[in-house]
Amino acid sequence: MGIIVKSNIKTGIILSFVSLMLLGIMPIISNSRPMEISALNFALYLSVWQLIVATPILLIEYRYANRGILDANLSGRLKRKTVLIILATGALFGVSTFVYVLALEKAGTVSASIAIQAYPLFAILWETIFLNRKKTTAELLFTFLLIVGLYYLGTNGTWLIEGLSYWFIVALSVPLIWSVAHIIIKEVLNTTPITPAQVTFFRVLVSVIVLFTMSVTINGLSQVALLMENNVFQMYAAVMGLVYYLELVNWFYAVRHVDVSVASSITTPWPVVTVILAIIFLHESIKIHQVVTLVIVFISVYGILLSGKKKRDNISLER
Repeated sequence: MGIIVKSNIKTGIILSFVSLMLLGIMPIISNSRPMEISALNFALYLSVWQLIVATPILLIEYRYANRGILDANLSGRLKRKTVLIILATGALFGVSTFVYVLALEKAGTVSASIAIQAYPLFAILWETIFLNRKKTTAELLFTFLLIVGLYYLGTNGTWLIEGLSYWFIVALSVPLIWSVAHIIIKEVLNTTPITPAQVTFFRVLVSVIVLFTMSVTINGLSQVALLMENNVFQMYAAVMGLVYYLELVNWFYAVRHVDVSVASSITTPWPVVTVILAIIFLHESIKIHQVVTLVIVFISVYGILLSGKKKRDNISLER
């Protein structure tokens, strides 16, 4: 028998602030690792550590709390659909983990972190195309402002297309992949009793398989195996895997207590945490165009969130 989680706004707000801090810390951990280790291998081993952390939590939940999808009586058609969605989203998240680490390394901690804030831009695009959700004038204006800000950052403050950073574009692919995967996985969350711990476990399991296959194909099995003996590297991979896992599960529980728009509003400033920590621990210098873009992105994202909330409130009043 599953445990019914009662909604608690205070709990949701606290958990959202925890996500804010975890999101801000993750880029610092990634770029603090021994940089001679490739981004692909770091993505693989941080995912392995995520799986190591996720497994006992899954078993404890299954034994004492909520068996979720593992004890659900689903139709054959829904089972097949669920398995396909888990495989597809796990593969997408595996690739996005690699691109996330690579973008932070190549584009820089600050620029990549700001670029990842483009998530609402892609979410709006997919909602419009696949869910036929029309956007208000305010949402479109803030979306345009977000695009302008990201373009300014991508050209390193020059506004010239010739100066558009290739690695900045790579960084933009992270929220693109996340938004696609989240649209797909929402189907499983809406149609099955799967729990946050189960979603995270299966997502990471598939990601490990995908990343292991990629790494062995590119780097060779011997190189992948040798990294198991690199204690310094494994320490960073373990810490990153733990923090990443905690952020994933924490976010799922946060949005059970408050609306996604509320949780997103609280977590939006996480690049500020990254900027402060990058200055202190990575000794990175912050450029004026990065600060300007950070302000533009915050205004844009908050504008999109508030405009969307106002639209939903108006629809509720009309009903």
